[in-house]
Amino acid sequence: MPTDALLDRFLTGLMPLGPVSVWAHGSLGAGDYQEGRSDLDLIVVLPSPATTRTAWRLGQLHARLRDRPLAGQLHCSYLSPDTAADPEQRHLTWAHRQLFKRTVTPVTRRELHSFGRVLYGESPDALLPPVPDAELAEYVLRNERDYWRPAVRKAELWRQDGWVDLGLLTFARATVTLRDGSLITKRQALAGLPGLGAPGEVVEDITRRRYGTPAPPADGWAARRAELTRDYLGPAIDTLVASYS
Repeated sequence: MPTDALLDRFLTGLMPLGPVSVWAHGSLGAGDYQEGRSDLDLIVVLPSPATTRTAWRLGQLHARLRDRPLAGQLHCSYLSPDTAADPEQRHLTWAHRQLFKRTVTPVTRRELHSFGRVLYGESPDALLPPVPDAELAEYVLRNERDYWRPAVRKAELWRQDGWVDLGLLTFARATVTLRDGSLITKRQALAGLPGLGAPGEVVEDITRRRYGTPAPPADGWAARRAELTRDYLGPAIDTLVASYS
């Protein structure tokens, strides 16, 4: 299986850096992973904060993997025991084939506690403090209001599969989290979208591309799908934000 081969190669290359733990979250942790379609979302805890030398070595590690199947879908943030507890700390991260710094969100932290998969070392419970419900809800609401709602206005984005998929799935997951504090998988989010009033044609399109065999798109479908998605998602986010602000 290409996923297992890539993870084995990654872990082998990581060992000289003495990792404390390696965890999977997202679809791989939740049991909803679709090989070749899902990202490989990882967290590595290193013994100490990443230095310039460490960043160089990690860059070399990822460069050596670049020709491996699925390597472009491997995303990883690098924490340390001293910095892991700080939700505002920006951590060295490999994603989209480059190194940069970003925080580990409350959603990711809650995923790690709820269904994180330990690939090596200690469990998340040993190194990460729990995420309070209020902190999780505040982040989810802010993400819908400040990131996704402005993005709906940018028509050109919504001709792309990724924006349609993530926009609708994130909205469905945010709705459930704000309603009862739980996290759901993408499959569960898809199942819940019709009940939230999402356009059926678009939900079926996402389902085929993620879990089935997608058919060649009809002429004009990308434009129509973008219009359907934006017409639904903008008002839906407005209602969600008004309900939970």
